[in-house]
Amino acid sequence: MEFALIFKILLITIVFVITLVVAMYSTLAERKVAAFLQDRIGPNRAGPFGLLQPLADGVKFFFKEEIIPTHSNKWLFILGPCLAMLTAGMTSAVLPWGDVINIDGVDYMLQGTDINIGILYIFGVTSIGVYGIMIGGWASNNKFSLLGAIRASSQMISYELAMGLSMIAIVMMSGTLSVREIVEQQDGFNWNIWYQPVGFIIFLICSLAETNRAPFDLPECETELVGGYHTEYSSMKLGFYLFSEYINMFISCGVIAAVYFGGYNFPFMHDLGLSDNAVAILGVVAFFAKIIFGIFFFMWIRWTLPRFRYDQLMKLGWQYLIPLAILNVLITGAVMIFTK
Repeated sequence: MEFALIFKILLITIVFVITLVVAMYSTLAERKVAAFLQDRIGPNRAGPFGLLQPLADGVKFFFKEEIIPTHSNKWLFILGPCLAMLTAGMTSAVLPWGDVINIDGVDYMLQGTDINIGILYIFGVTSIGVYGIMIGGWASNNKFSLLGAIRASSQMISYELAMGLSMIAIVMMSGTLSVREIVEQQDGFNWNIWYQPVGFIIFLICSLAETNRAPFDLPECETELVGGYHTEYSSMKLGFYLFSEYINMFISCGVIAAVYFGGYNFPFMHDLGLSDNAVAILGVVAFFAKIIFGIFFFMWIRWTLPRFRYDQLMKLGWQYLIPLAILNVLITGAVMIFTK
């Protein structure tokens, strides 16, 4: 029992560190992908191939001057980025990073915690993340920050509706809210993407909007709002907001990989003749490979598509995605009824 607790604490620590490292190097990957798509070189001065650039950025943020506007609400001004960072880090708790590992005859799940309402937990925590942006924009006492925060909150709340409806179809098919059980039902190559392609597209678009990624980066578009909801922030408070965006992108890709692409399942996993532990380790590698490709796809979209106008963004969410998600739920229910 004591070893099980130590294993769980060690696993949670490792997942937390990996989340931070992936988010940290996503900032470098962002600029490298942008440079590749625009036929440039990208960062290559800090360390070999620019690999120390994220560390240089972190040191720069730490040593920047800490400024809190005179007329701001000091405590809420500090709480905003802390809340954004906290909710971003909490979401990974229910993601199954791999199958079961057997050590000395005892099975250990490669997951922070397996709760039977994992999907609801993910949506609940991400909903709280809206407050981090809203509080930061309002507490800054800056009209541009407030406009950015209002844009962000209305955008995130609007797209959460379509995202939730797209997930309902998966829950109807799986009969469970547990993320691990949803992944287990996609054994081998039996992934949900083959049964829910429309739901996947809706969820992907909503994930871009939820993470404020281009072409849905209206809350911080420089040409209209100076810098958006974090205009007045500097030093590590600004770093928290920027860092939480990359953590959210990492977690969004993890959820997409788990729910639609089989998670740690991969083709012919039972035909390799390997031990269960070896297959479980390969499953972890496969899961992270799917996440990394998802992150690359997010960056690819950002540096390819132009930014929407705000009326276009809201029209897409309310007039197209939500009705399409409802239709997808109805079709899924009809197919389930007639194929029994």
